[in-house]
Amino acid sequence: MENENLIVEIEGSEADDLYPDIVELEVELDNELATMFRLKLSIALDEDGSWSYIDDERLQPWKEICIKAGFEDDQDELMSGYITHIRPFFASDPSNCLVEIWGMDGSVLLDREEKLKDWPNKKDSDIASEIFSSYGLTPDLEDTEVIHDEALSTIIQRESDMQFLKRLALRNGYECYVEGDTGYFKSADLDSSPQPLLSVQFGEETVVNTISIQVNALSPANVSMFQIDRVTKEVIEAQVESSQQTGLGANDPSSLLAPGMDTALMVVSRNGCTGNPEMTALCQGIFHQGEWFVTVRGEIAGNQYGHVLKARQTVTIRGIGETYSGVYYVTNVTHSFGPEGYKQFFTGKRNGLMPTGSEDFSSSSGLLGGLV
Repeated sequence: MENENLIVEIEGSEADDLYPDIVELEVELDNELATMFRLKLSIALDEDGSWSYIDDERLQPWKEICIKAGFEDDQDELMSGYITHIRPFFASDPSNCLVEIWGMDGSVLLDREEKLKDWPNKKDSDIASEIFSSYGLTPDLEDTEVIHDEALSTIIQRESDMQFLKRLALRNGYECYVEGDTGYFKSADLDSSPQPLLSVQFGEETVVNTISIQVNALSPANVSMFQIDRVTKEVIEAQVESSQQTGLGANDPSSLLAPGMDTALMVVSRNGCTGNPEMTALCQGIFHQGEWFVTVRGEIAGNQYGHVLKARQTVTIRGIGETYSGVYYVTNVTHSFGPEGYKQFFTGKRNGLMPTGSEDFSSSSGLLGGLV
């Protein structure tokens, strides 16, 4: 078991005087939402009638904050962003008085102004690059290929920059988020090496306290779309019946259908596209979303795990039977520091069942390797 190392920096300086008064700290990382934190500090009444931390200049709205966690000399940045909410609470018992401080990552700056703007002759990825750069962020993008010719149609923005980018990302099957000083607009990374192994009911190597899994056989579906071509006035069609994502399990949804049963079909409506390439990209993104028919939810004993689990990366889980053991894409992690120690609550998803054969189920010590 390892001892966690928590670091809170405000305006670039470590706020180590806060540590003795931290009642609870949670940092939530999610693949679809902004990273958020919630900090509870106990406050005390001084002899001059003032309260500790209440008038502290560091704990005011829009102060920059960075939270890191790790073990020994190794720290990972959980989030960097801004303080957005402050809520003092005063009770009759002075020992129960506290102040709650909330905040979000840098994407909050992209979500403060609703705009009406046209984007002629641009690819979605070009738009993302321009918006991220305007906020001083370094764009990390995946090219979207389709250029929206203003002679046929022009992309119109009627929302905040972040809401707009999320909408563009959704129709391309991408993720869109801000992490540190980088803005991301790209497909989920399913091919990088998984994070350190999670073991369930595995003797001394167990690091997961509880875990539950759900299989939703109604989720997967083929996707089609029909539209009138604006130039030729002919009906154009896009249909997606296969995946372009990396499979995280040997048995995909279609292999689990009963004999004679066809895959479900979803028809996209009320979505205008400029042509077949954009229609196909939209259908492909929806198809990929439906493929995630296995979900997992669990609680990790942080000090036993000895690592900081991250969202938007994969992790291998063993000890839950051959059907369910394997690689999962982590969609949410809440890091909780409190009276009960360091815990990590996570959710994940998978687009297949059974191991593919490429998984590494061996532990760092090499014991019990290969068992699932």
